[in-house]
Amino acid sequence: MIELVNISKSYPTSVLYNELNLRLNAKDKVGLVGRNGTGKSTLFKLILGEEHPDGGEIKFPKNYRIGALKQYFDFTQKTLIDETALALSEEDKYEIYKAEKILFGLGFTMEDLNKDPKSFSGGYQIRINLAKLLLTEPNMLLLDEPTNYLDILSIRWLKEFLKAFQGEVILITHDRDFMDSVCTHTLGIVRKSAFMIPGGTRKFYEQILANEEHHEKQKIAQEKKIKDLEEFIAKNKARAATATLAQSKVKILEKMDILEDLDYDANLKFDFNYKETAAKFLVEVKDLSFGYTKDNILFKDITFALSSGETIGIIGKNGKGKSTLLNTIAGELEPLSGDVKFHPSCEFGHFGQTNISHLNQNNTIMDEIYSVNHKLPEAVIRSICGLMMFSGDNAKKKISLLSGGEKSRVMLGKIIAQDVNLLFLDEPTNHLDIDSIDALTTAIKAFPGSCMIVTHSEELLRAVCDRLIVFTNDGADYFNGTYDEFLEKIGWEEDGVEKKKEVKPKRTKKEIKKLRAAVVAQKTETTRPVRKEIEKIEESLPSLSGAEKSQQEERLLELQIELEQLNEEFQEKLDAI
Repeated sequence: MIELVNISKSYPTSVLYNELNLRLNAKDKVGLVGRNGTGKSTLFKLILGEEHPDGGEIKFPKNYRIGALKQYFDFTQKTLIDETALALSEEDKYEIYKAEKILFGLGFTMEDLNKDPKSFSGGYQIRINLAKLLLTEPNMLLLDEPTNYLDILSIRWLKEFLKAFQGEVILITHDRDFMDSVCTHTLGIVRKSAFMIPGGTRKFYEQILANEEHHEKQKIAQEKKIKDLEEFIAKNKARAATATLAQSKVKILEKMDILEDLDYDANLKFDFNYKETAAKFLVEVKDLSFGYTKDNILFKDITFALSSGETIGIIGKNGKGKSTLLNTIAGELEPLSGDVKFHPSCEFGHFGQTNISHLNQNNTIMDEIYSVNHKLPEAVIRSICGLMMFSGDNAKKKISLLSGGEKSRVMLGKIIAQDVNLLFLDEPTNHLDIDSIDALTTAIKAFPGSCMIVTHSEELLRAVCDRLIVFTNDGADYFNGTYDEFLEKIGWEEDGVEKKKEVKPKRTKKEIKKLRAAVVAQKTETTRPVRKEIEKIEESLPSLSGAEKSQQEERLLELQIELEQLNEEFQEKLDAI
């Protein structure tokens, strides 16, 4: 158990928290959400003692061990297995199989065990740190974007590991599907304070929206009451017969807790500009092969045609050639053999890690967007900057001062500045927060053109992809089906995570209609007393103040959460019919 009491933290340029409170109970697994810059990573540093709060207290049980994933590398041993075994406790130092088991789960092979840990790529070096962390068997895990450098198989393994983990977890990740499948609670940093509910992110954001709507209703009711009181006072204060009554109204007005206007976060919301095309196929790939040497072929004889309006997902383990295939099709790399033919009307936008590294560090955000379309007037460029959440003077920030997530948004802004009918997107969700990923997913789904996406996000694959190119140990193959169809028909090699889906019993339309009507009737009956109590409290709140008002507001929040849980339970019953 860990408890944060009245934590305050600020920097010269911003205030992160005002009296933030949080309590984690045994085995709670908490997903931490909030816009970039709200202080999620800083909260980890406070818990670890790497930074100190301006006020408040952090309480731990005695001998409580907290483990955090390191993002830097300090390897001292000559082999992977020796480096990982350093994390074993004194009593387990000869139990090398424990280190091997975790390494294999994270995608390392038997041959890797005797390799120098420094010889691995950055992504695999992150996995070495993750393996060492898991071996220390901490009471609590603090994981800040642990999936960033993991492929789908490793993410699926880590997901199952964390679900079975017997301690507490606080998890920051942009992967909503990963967070919701692992976590028992969702914690958000909202308006410089913490708000936590049991359940997943969708339920959390629905509750935040409900709270905001309730606040706005209360504020409107309060403003009306204030106006009525002020009008009464103005009319009656000068008359002897009503002066005393007017004075009592003044006292009511003075004691009233004025509700403040809510400070809403800026949201990413945009569409890609579509260039009309009559092409049936925007790009045709025939017998495409690539390798950095003839002895190191990453993919061979790939053939497919990308239809207009179709989205293809490129998936597989890290290091197999997913990004290389996309870059080869985009013309950034020369293939060993084969052809890539674009339709004459094809115009593509390319979002990739190599593109981000090509951003001119001395340019401003406006300069970078202008560089891809010199015809755009300043007003349009500023509008695009605003869509990417760079409003006002922020649009004049230099690229060198931006975070990874901000640079990703600049790249999206550069694509929006062009008229395109084909999108090449390489790990577009990296560095974006959950809200921004939702906006990106919506924009891809709404885009009338075609798209090719390299991603390890199973949620994005399910949302937008019609077909797949799958990289395995034997190369790459074109799969004519969705991601769920791939899992059902082929599945991942050496992956024991995917479970067979339950088969629903076959029913007639009449039976289904009857069953659904019964569930709806049961839902109405069960939720009626909760809804009535909510309505009663909402009606009474404008006339309350002080402790009584606070007590009723707490009760209202409890009821809203209870109602949401009941609605979810009955929705599950309806879905199961």
